[in-house]
Amino acid sequence: MTFTSDMVIGLEIHVELDTHTKLFCGCPTKGNEEPNTRVCPTCLGHPGSKPVVNAKAVEFGLKLAMALQCKIAPSLIFSRKSYFYPDLAKNYQITQYEEPLGEEGVLAIDGKKIGITRVHLEEDPASLVHEKSSVLIDYNRSGNPLVEIVTKPELHSAEEARDFMKKLMSILNYLGIFDEAGIIKADANVSLKEGKYVRHEIKNITGFKEIERALHYEIQRQQMELESGHKLRQETRGWNPERGITYPMRIKEVEEEYGYIIDPDLVGIDITDEMKQKAEESLPELAGEKIKKFTDMGIDKGDAEVLAQDRLMAELFERVSKKVDKVLAARWIRLELGRVLNYHKKTVADEIVDEEQFIVLLRLLQDGKITNRVGQKLMDTLAEKSFDVAKRVKKERLEVVSDTKALEKICKAVVDGNKKAVEDYLKGEQKSFQFLVGQVMAKTKGQVNPQEINRILKKLVK
Repeated sequence: MTFTSDMVIGLEIHVELDTHTKLFCGCPTKGNEEPNTRVCPTCLGHPGSKPVVNAKAVEFGLKLAMALQCKIAPSLIFSRKSYFYPDLAKNYQITQYEEPLGEEGVLAIDGKKIGITRVHLEEDPASLVHEKSSVLIDYNRSGNPLVEIVTKPELHSAEEARDFMKKLMSILNYLGIFDEAGIIKADANVSLKEGKYVRHEIKNITGFKEIERALHYEIQRQQMELESGHKLRQETRGWNPERGITYPMRIKEVEEEYGYIIDPDLVGIDITDEMKQKAEESLPELAGEKIKKFTDMGIDKGDAEVLAQDRLMAELFERVSKKVDKVLAARWIRLELGRVLNYHKKTVADEIVDEEQFIVLLRLLQDGKITNRVGQKLMDTLAEKSFDVAKRVKKERLEVVSDTKALEKICKAVVDGNKKAVEDYLKGEQKSFQFLVGQVMAKTKGQVNPQEINRILKKLVK
């Protein structure tokens, strides 16, 4: 049995903000990885230590809340969320509860609007290091700034949840507030109509691919429980990525159990019109706006969506398209640059292809001076090391063969030497004609326009 609209999914996504220091103290968020070295009395929760809010984290959180079209709170208020767990030195976490930074936002996926309940700031707990017979605690991560995004229960499949995460990641990428080497985790709440919408929360899933896997498993598990006649109960479950299963942790808590109180050590901070204006003015053109702009330029929608998914790739296209044909630039950045980046396991940020020489290569293609095949080989070499593309094309005589008489002579030799292929083509076998084209391409080292070869061969074998 498969459910589609009869399942309800809500996500609570925790994103580590890319600041230099922690949320409430001056300890660095990166650097020495030796356990318990990037710590101080504040992030260790020592009595008498006083937290001070990181202004950059507030700025980043405000930008994200605005990008998600949230209503912004008039002031920034922090609370204490009290619960005992070994990764909380203070036995409470500083977070936002009563009045989050942003509320009632929206994020659209494939034209469907998914509501955002709240966006708020909070500190990261420490990390637990599990050994064979013991558990150690590393407080280096404790106090790192997180922003939590809570969706409304308006997702109806694991695929929608994955698409939501990808769209959110694109926004984070454009805003420049998330280090892709950092941590992004999600808690997923899943319930089925057949189970009377009894909610199950899956904790601490890392990465959107794992979220999709965990949701697929949990949905199937609940279906099997119901088909076996069992009654579902509200609970919190963990996700084991190695085994690909969820497992019970505890009966689901309710918010009241955490005993939230306003943190007396942190005074409220007014979110002024000036702060909001500054954040709004710093918002970049996001992926959705890029897609519309690119399609308005005449770019295929599929190409536009791929180009706009990554901010640096979109910006590269905008620069390159000012100097060469836009459609050509879009196709080569998406397919050929994407191919070499994937092969070398790099991203646009690594800049493994010299942009200036890439433009030279595209101009040669645009002017019909080299073939796609030659261009692809030059791209492969350019990804290894920068060189003068124009000089190499000239030195190695890689220009398109434009001597029609010489090309006709090569085509005739191929036809005369492959009578069986000619006969098969005349009987209707198209692959035999492609064989002939391939033979000519081999003899000309790929330096001939395939359309010209087709024209000459068809004239010879009709």
